[in-house]
Amino acid sequence: MRTKKPIKTSTARFVLDGSVALAWFFQDEADPYADSVVARLPAAGAIVPQIWPLEVANAVAMGERRKRSTEAQAAHWLGFLASLPITVDDETNDRAWSDVLSLARAHHLSVYDATYLEVALRRGLPIATLDDKLKAAASAAGIPQFAP
Repeated sequence: MRTKKPIKTSTARFVLDGSVALAWFFQDEADPYADSVVARLPAAGAIVPQIWPLEVANAVAMGERRKRSTEAQAAHWLGFLASLPITVDDETNDRAWSDVLSLARAHHLSVYDATYLEVALRRGLPIATLDDKLKAAASAAGIPQFAP
């Protein structure tokens, strides 16, 4: 488990995909882009769809079952995560059967991944993701990749 000290700089908000956040926790998923995102997060602030906390919790539980982490490591990291300026979007579920489903169909994404794209489109924000399909869909929809 890694928890780097964030660097305070000024920038715009962005949509944070679970793939980036999980790269901060699991050593085998470490990624320089993810590290640069967390360094900018305190000043920028992130928005996540309502599925995000469940997605993160599920990955942590699966990581523990597969012996990739311990409960103590997860508790420490989740405390760190809770201290970051991450806002859960309160409109995601209201759009699940309309905008989110349409985006999933149009871009051949899972509905879960389409929630990130929907939030980014609706709020006019860039997206931070390590997921290649989501990156491609965002690009096709005119949503830029967050540049830390």
